[in-house]
Parts: sequence; C-alpha cells; structure tokens
Amino acid sequence: LAAAELGMSPSAVSHAVRLVEERIGQPLFARTTRSVSLTEAGKALIETAAPALQDIAERMDRIRGIGGRPAGLLRINVSHIAIPLAVTPVVAAMAERYPDVTVELFADQGLVDIVGEGFDAGIRLGEMIAQDMVVVRLTPPFSAVMAAAPAYVGRRGRPASVADLASHNCVGYRLVRSGALYRWDLSEDGKDVSVETHGTAVVTDSLAAIDLALAGVGIIYVFEPLVRAHIDAGRLVQILPQSAIEEPGLFLYFPRRASMAPKLRAFIDTAQEIGRASSRTPGRAA
Repeated sequence: LAAAELGMSPSAVSHAVRLVEERIGQPLFARTTRSVSLTEAGKALIETAAPALQDIAERMDRIRGIGGRPAGLLRINVSHIAIPLAVTPVVAAMAERYPDVTVELFADQGLVDIVGEGFDAGIRLGEMIAQDMVVVRLTPPFSAVMAAAPAYVGRRGRPASVADLASHNCVGYRLVRSGALYRWDLSEDGKDVSVETHGTAVVTDSLAAIDLALAGVGIIYVFEPLVRAHIDAGRLVQILPQSAIEEPGLFLYFPRRASMAPKLRAFIDTAQEIGRASSRTPGRAA
C-alpha cells in the first residue's frame, strides 16, 4: 500500500527502509506474519521528520506556483459537520478554478496535531482552536438546537423545560476519542447548563442523529444549519428554542509558516468569496 501511494515498487520501498535502519542502527518496524507496526524508533523518526518533510512539500508547492497556478495536494483535517456546512461548496469551486490542486479531506471528531500529522490546515469550531494558530472564519456564528419529528411530539409531547428532557427519548452523541457521552450545552433562565440525557440510541455523527430524528426516534441536539431545511419544511420541529445556545462558527486554522502556500491561499480566497456571496443571498440561514 505504501509503495502504491508513493508510486514506487515494493522492493524499492523496502530497500529505502533498510538504508534508514542501517544508518540509525535501529529497526523501524516490528513485523509478524499478520501485522506490521512501528517500533519506538520508527515513531520517534516520524515525529521528528514529519514537520521537516511538510515544510519541504510546502516550499516545493510554492515554487511550483511561481508564475503559474496553485498546485499540489492540500490536506485538511475537518470535523464531520464542517463538510456540509462549509467545505463542500469550496471543494466544488476549487475543482473548477484550480484543477492542479487536489483537496484531501480527513474527517475527524476531536482535535489533532495538524503539523505533526502532516496536514496543511484544519477546520473546527472557533472555541476549539489553539491560540497560536492563524484562523480564517468560514461561517457566521450559529446555534446548537434541539429538534424532533412531529410524529415523536405527537406521541410523547413537547418538553416544557430543560428538566423535562429527563423523561424524553434523547438521541445521544458519543465522543469517539474519549468514549464519553456528550452533555448538551443549553441555556436555562439566562444561565448556561450542561445536561446529561438518556435514550434508546447513541450516534457518533450528527447526520446519523438527523436521520433518527426524521424517523421519529427522539429528540436530537445538532447545529441549526444542519436541520434548518427540515424545520422549514415541517419535517422537524424545534424543541425549547429559548434554550438554544450560540456557537462561534467554523474556522479554518493553520500554522503561521504555512500561510503563503499557494494551494492554501487559493482555498482561503475561494472560501471567503463563497462566504461573501452567501451572506448577500436573501433568506439564507446563518
């Protein structure tokens, strides 16, 4: 697999690995009949070399872009919700404008070390991003809301308060990296509260939660833009709208040294242009 990704023969890759192992005097891989894994030396080498290799790749992309169009592989680590809310229209426009740029999206739930793992940039909620990163706003702020299907409300009624959620079937959201169930951040009597919910279904993806809500399973907690069309069409109804809280929105972030890479600059310019056009469209949800 590694040979195919590098465009090399397996024997050439094996030879290169042996040369490195001979030079450092340590094996890079622990091999069994069923698996291959990195040794401690291999992990240390990757941690040390990854930033330097990424810097070389960025400089080569810049050189390729001199006097020409942006080119190369743009690797972005994104949260799942960012793809429908902020990324899809940008990637579609990039395909037309910059055909020499390949955008690779790695959907992940938690925060990662984008430099150490070889990404050019990440996309997350603003509150999650480290202070030393350069940030570019991709969306306006939006609310985190609760919603359910009319069929569910017809069967179980509509909760009148945050406390009433304890007697309702709430679709849970599990954080993959920690394994914890996410507590719903809500507003009650002007105060922020964190609510533990219970129900018959748990998901790790907001889009899966929406499907369950549409099927009448229970109440979900999602970002408002993801369900706005369903609410407008009457397929879902908002629950306790007065308890919704506002999130800062989605931001692209990257290390300061990467800000001049032409491929990343092209993505930022395209995203900002699409954002300006969207904000001028009457009736568009934030």
